[in-house]
Amino acid sequence: MPDGSLMPVDARVRLPVDRRPATTARPAAMERQEYDRVLDMGEKVRGATVAALLTSLREHGVGHAVVHAEYEGGEDAAALNAATVELVGQHPGLLSGFGTITMPPATAGRTAREVQACADAGLIGVNIQPAFAGMDMHDRRLYPGYARAEELGLIVAVHTGVHYSRVYPMAHERPEFLDQIACDFPDLRLVACHGGWPWVAEYCAVARRHPTVWLELGGLSPKYVTRPGTGWDVLAGYLNNLLREQVLFGTDWPIFGHERALREWRAGGLRDHTLDAVLAGNARRLFGLPSA
Repeated sequence: MPDGSLMPVDARVRLPVDRRPATTARPAAMERQEYDRVLDMGEKVRGATVAALLTSLREHGVGHAVVHAEYEGGEDAAALNAATVELVGQHPGLLSGFGTITMPPATAGRTAREVQACADAGLIGVNIQPAFAGMDMHDRRLYPGYARAEELGLIVAVHTGVHYSRVYPMAHERPEFLDQIACDFPDLRLVACHGGWPWVAEYCAVARRHPTVWLELGGLSPKYVTRPGTGWDVLAGYLNNLLREQVLFGTDWPIFGHERALREWRAGGLRDHTLDAVLAGNARRLFGLPSA
């Protein structure tokens, strides 16, 4: 932190493994094998306990983290949300929570009811990953959920860009779909998880034209986001100016660790006020957290 005034806010960490409800579902190899090859996901998740999360936040000076109850297939969405509510309630001030909805198959009525339940439980947002269910993010079955979230003031976080499940194409997450949602729900606050690579320029354009859209960069190496020639050039060019207030620090913990993520952001050559905005200020405004 350049001036030491703002403690970082991690905009997205995963619900720890020891709080996730048990499931008998077994994802197909095509859904998971590339995640293990590219991200070593299975090994990282196995050690991702509540104690490990709290230790990481404390050791690396992270002042707040938002826990996302990501529906990954086969779990009970209500049980995921209940576990998130319980964890957040045990650590007030340190943790906030995003709930989730059941997919597949998402239905219009159930989507609206599950979003309402998230609000009733005190969660501040909803995390959805339509591509993993073979759905476009602007699928009409999701629209009642978006409408309810807008009405209730919930934030919606959507998986965007490349993913490593080889069952469904990543075309379900194209930037023009998020642009359409933002047009149809102008007061709905939307977070593009992972920042939308490889459509970086297009996702930057969506954020530029919609002040209700934020780009969250969890699960990525910041040194590539801030380095020319890596595919992130447009965002790197806009970080210090046009999109300074619409980019969020996130780790997707445990996929990316706090120590490395913070070290690389701080070594990325950003202006001090930009770094403060990305690491803390933007998230504190979006999530309604105290300024210090």
